[in-house]
Amino acid sequence: MKTIIINAGPRKNWNTDLMLKEAQKGAGSAGAETEYIDLYDLDFKGCRSCLACKIKGAERNKCYWKDDLSPVIEKILSADAVIIGSPIYLGEPTAVFRALYERLVFCILSYEGNPYFEGKLNVGLIFTMNAGREFFDETFRPYVSNLENTFRRFFRGKAETVAACLTMQVSDYSRYSMGRFDPEERKLSRQEQFPQDLAAAFELGTGLSRAE
Repeated sequence: MKTIIINAGPRKNWNTDLMLKEAQKGAGSAGAETEYIDLYDLDFKGCRSCLACKIKGAERNKCYWKDDLSPVIEKILSADAVIIGSPIYLGEPTAVFRALYERLVFCILSYEGNPYFEGKLNVGLIFTMNAGREFFDETFRPYVSNLENTFRRFFRGKAETVAACLTMQVSDYSRYSMGRFDPEERKLSRQEQFPQDLAAAFELGTGLSRAE
């Protein structure tokens, strides 16, 4: 088993990164070989609609644009599982998450029938947000469900999500103009809820990386 861990967040050693590293530990505990990739360390853009992946006779399941993301896509499509994590900014995943999603799905999409990809890839999604669980359940969940359904359709494997809500944005709120947030509420969530979120991320990595 090979599991690729993708960090689509910019802040290392913080919420999304910590969740993903727990997922990586979970994957390793299931016996999977793992690789961790920070998208913000790479130079790339979203799909340019060059349509090279749709040319007759071209090798399928391949993004032909030459940048740092192309080999990452090849690694994902040759793995058994991928776990992608992103913080939520302005109610949406990061721009690099969207760029990866565009390029990964489009290069296997066929305009003539079933997706080009004939393998099976389990997909895990991890989202971190300073909004509460109510926002996730009532507002963001439909977006997540659509992502999961797309991944199940195109990759024929599991698609599961773990979300950490009411996260702590900074270690010292007194240094920032963030008056709408209650620092004590955030600290309490960090102490009591975030360990449970980390445990859920570990289980996500374990479940998606276990040989069937």
